[in-house]
This record gives sequence, structure tokens and C-alpha cells, in this order.
Amino acid sequence: AEYEPSQPIHPLVRFATRRDRKTHIIIRTLAVALAPGDCRVLSGKTRELQGPPSFPYIPGGDCCGVVVQTQEVEKYFKPGDVVAARFTVAPRDAMAEYARISATVCVKVDTSKISPEEAAALASASAAVCLSDYVNPNERILVLGASGGVGSHFVQLARERGASYICGVSSSPAHLLSLGCDDAIDYTEQNVFESTKFQEEQFDSIYDLACGGWPQLVDAVRNNTPSIVKSASMGGRFISLTPDSPTFEGHSLWSLLSLFLFLSLFRAVSSQLFTRKTLPIFSSAACLPDTREIMTRTLDLAQAGKYKAVIDNVYPFTTEGVRSAFHVVESRHGKGKVVVKIADL
Repeated sequence: AEYEPSQPIHPLVRFATRRDRKTHIIIRTLAVALAPGDCRVLSGKTRELQGPPSFPYIPGGDCCGVVVQTQEVEKYFKPGDVVAARFTVAPRDAMAEYARISATVCVKVDTSKISPEEAAALASASAAVCLSDYVNPNERILVLGASGGVGSHFVQLARERGASYICGVSSSPAHLLSLGCDDAIDYTEQNVFESTKFQEEQFDSIYDLACGGWPQLVDAVRNNTPSIVKSASMGGRFISLTPDSPTFEGHSLWSLLSLFLFLSLFRAVSSQLFTRKTLPIFSSAACLPDTREIMTRTLDLAQAGKYKAVIDNVYPFTTEGVRSAFHVVESRHGKGKVVVKIADL
């Protein structure tokens, strides 16, 4: 059967959904949360792998909306359901009145507990839930980039997971303290890797959500600066969610494998074999599973009051509104998630 919903859907959305009708559904979009990946795709720096494959192209991938049409075999979702979804292959197709989303990374939203804007923000920050699985009870952790879209949610979840001491690094320390951090460092005023306080009371783990933390730690150790984190031989860990640079380019599969896989493997092996007594074990946590389970956990935890959505600002769905939203994300100084409101529920 053809997709012929009663609402007027743009032909581009309808045509694209016909091609992957077994995995995607159509929603009336309510809100879209932006992420650094949206700016990267818009820049064309990873076009060969993440697109856009052609123009015109619709940016945005993490969203909340009302189901308009499902697949014939769909049993979980039905028209009228409010759902939240994150992108899979690339952040595209969401910032429009209607969008096509993958049902495999989509979950229903209880709007009596979470607004559409909050649901979109939580979907976009679902990496924080995966990252929280690395947190061990009673450990002291340092979070680099703690006030960003993922960091603002991760510090809350780290507390829920039993971290005994959480220190965040950001240009907005007051924001971090309001989220429950025990301490907050303003990186514009202090280099946390040179902190005598933390050299004496070392962290068990460092979580890098800001880019470039590992090279800074290595340089500090090479300069004979006492480390602020335990070495691998003492159980110390360094978990990274990002590459060293926030503005990386990848025009081939090999270039991205070199950036995300080979370099991470080299650091992981070296930290376990050659620098065990001076540096922590390096781990990369850059991949999200393309399953509904992570989205279910993300929304369930929020709806149970375990943590809250953190939104920097909600922008209108206008030319200036969307431009302003992208500028904030590109600046990397947003406090939480940046959201564009598309329509009312």
C-alpha cells in the first residue's frame, strides 16, 4: 500500500519514506534538538560519508513529534502517539513540519511528565546514558565539557550511578554546581591538569566530552607534572566520547577509521602496556547502538525523575531562529541542549 496520510506531507519526505518503508515512520515534528554533528554535516566536512547526498537537504536528526503514518507491519507505534527519536546514519530530515524517522531508535513519550522540547533534548543527549554505564560506585570523576549537551545530562546520571565526587570543567561553573557537581572548574581561569588540589587527591576516572583532553594529560605527565588521575596500574581510566578536535574532517572511510578507530586502539594498547605506571587506561566510547533500548532507558530515567532535561534555549522555527540555534551549537558554549520548536502539540 502507498503512503497516503491525510495531512499534506512534502513529496520529498513521502518519496524518501517509500524507499525505507520497512524501518521508518512519518511524524508531524514538534521539536528538534541540535548537536555538533548537525553543524558538521552542514559544513560538508564529512559529506562523502554523512551527506547530504543531494540538495535540497533537511538538517536535524534528534526530534520529537506525533506519529502520522506507520508501516503496515508496525505493532508498537500508532498514529497519534507522541514519540522521540534520534538519528541513525546521519543527522538529517527532522527540521521540517513533517519528518521521517527510524522506528528502531524511537520511543513513546509521556507528555504529562516531559514536554516535546525536553523529549527532543533527551533523545539528543542519549549518549549520556550509555556513558553513565562506565561509572563505578564510589569513584571520583572529572568531566571535561560538563556543561554541554551531553555533559549536562551525564553529570546527573553519574550521581545516580553512585559517583562519590564529581568535578566538572566548563566556562560556566555555577551551572555545573546547580546540576549537582561537587566542584566546578572554570577552564578560562584555571588549567585543571595543573591543579595541586587534584594532584594530591587524584581522580579515579576522567570523562572527556570537550575534545583534546588526552593530549593535555600526556603533555602534563611528560613535563613531570604530577597527574590528577590515577595511573592504569592503580585502576585509573580516561574515557573519551570525542576526537581531539571538534572540527575534524572525514572525506573517506579510511580517514574516519584513522581518527576514531586506529588512534583509539593505539592509545588503548599503549596505556595498558607501556605507560601503565604514569597514565590511566584509555577507552573510547564514541558509538551508540542503533536499538530502541537506549532510547527507552533515556526516557524512562527522565520520566522517573532520575535526571532532568537541560535546555540552553528554545528557538522558534524561523530563518533567524534556526540560524541562532546553529550559531550557539557551533560556538560550543551552550549550557545544555539547543532546541528548535517546530510546532505546538
